[in-house]
Amino acid sequence: MKKYSNITFLCLSILLISTACDEEFLNKTDPTVLVSDNFYQTETQVIQAVNGVYGQLRPWHLNQWQYTEFISDNATLHFNPGNRGQGPSLEALEFWQYNPATGNITNLYNSTYGIMVNVNTTLSKLPESNASEAIKNRSEGELKLIRAYLYFHLVQHFGDVIIITEPVSSPAEAFEYNRQPVETVYQQIISDLNFAVNALPTSYESDEVGRVTKGAALALLGKVHLTTKNYSEAIDALNQVTTLGYGLLDDYEDIFDPQNKNHQESIWDIQYQGDNEFGVNSNFIYTFAPRESFGAVIDFPGQEGGGWNTPTNEIIALYEEGDLRKEVSLKEGYTNLEGEYVGVPYINKYNHPHSIRGVTNDNFPVLRYADVLLMLAEAINEVNGPTETAVGYLNDVRERAGLDPLSGLGKEAFREAVLTERRIELAFENHRWFDLKRTMGTQELVTFLNAYGLRERANPTTSRGGIPFSTNDFIFEAHEILFPIPQDQIRINSSLSQNPGY
Repeated sequence: MKKYSNITFLCLSILLISTACDEEFLNKTDPTVLVSDNFYQTETQVIQAVNGVYGQLRPWHLNQWQYTEFISDNATLHFNPGNRGQGPSLEALEFWQYNPATGNITNLYNSTYGIMVNVNTTLSKLPESNASEAIKNRSEGELKLIRAYLYFHLVQHFGDVIIITEPVSSPAEAFEYNRQPVETVYQQIISDLNFAVNALPTSYESDEVGRVTKGAALALLGKVHLTTKNYSEAIDALNQVTTLGYGLLDDYEDIFDPQNKNHQESIWDIQYQGDNEFGVNSNFIYTFAPRESFGAVIDFPGQEGGGWNTPTNEIIALYEEGDLRKEVSLKEGYTNLEGEYVGVPYINKYNHPHSIRGVTNDNFPVLRYADVLLMLAEAINEVNGPTETAVGYLNDVRERAGLDPLSGLGKEAFREAVLTERRIELAFENHRWFDLKRTMGTQELVTFLNAYGLRERANPTTSRGGIPFSTNDFIFEAHEILFPIPQDQIRINSSLSQNPGY
């Protein structure tokens, strides 16, 4: 078993305290209290502060499936006719009925900017710390990569967003910010990633594994350029990743095995650890397993799942005969404790034995080498058509899956083949929604999603328990390509504009 990174254990929550008192003695800081004025001084404190940001990514990532898989044609829900409490939030995402008051979109917006607070605070304190220049530079690279990653999510979800790169010193100052154009947001992302590429090492000692690396910065930079259709720049960044020692594992199942973390294919995983009660665990299978499975899927007496992020009929049917990834990624049903087969599908990638109920040990892959190969295949095709190199990258991924190589495809057919391969290879790893938005124009995406919605309404993946769909379920409109700015934010800051259509 590989040694776990110390960032799995260390998490820092820093309380920033300000005072407006005039008396000098009230302005003095208690040296026993950790505040921004007396922290960030030593190298250990700097490392702890960066670890705290990694720690914030763990709970944030537990919920990203809602906005990237569940909302797409990859996943639906195990419908619960007896509990409609999630209607205003989770089901609003699934059925494309979200609005500025949808709680889960507000949570996404607030939690993302919440991590940014500690990123920017730590960055601002680095120059005055007593840490070595090497640690300062590495820490700046780590923090800027994470900030770029967060803004990459924000700009894809919301379009124009507020850019904050310095700590906010007062509530009044916060009201001065306005949304910046998408192009400006991407400039900030690319600037942060270019710094990270030059600042980060290619690898770490075993006790530091799990931190972001030069490879993660380059892979994310390639994905950003691919998203903005700067294909030559994407190829340049991604080609550099291929020189850093990454490779495909022989067995697809090994990618997700908690006993095989941070392997050769892993470029960046969110680090979780189970089998303890430190609060740094994952719990994906508890969210994804079928309702009323009562210990038949999760091996604890009486334990059922949330029934969320259920694989759709469509993605199940998409797997080719003999695809070795299917049984790893999903199950079409399970045998209950009475020996009866129950045909409710569920995600299986994050379903591994664990010793404490609710506490799993599964990391979550953010970037892995198969993703890089498929991005390269796509970008090369857009520039030069399906060259031998592009086809080779696609077929490397297919070969590992036990599938025959593809050949003889034109540019359009190859583009579609790569998108399909991404859908299967990276299923339930939070790529599908962004892939759809990146590769389809507005009207094409509206038509595509509404056609999927009609099919899901006509033949639901799971039983509706006699409850019909509402009139607007699975009706997708063009403005829903972007999420609304939460109404609470507009109420607080009246200068913020709302996305059209809301």
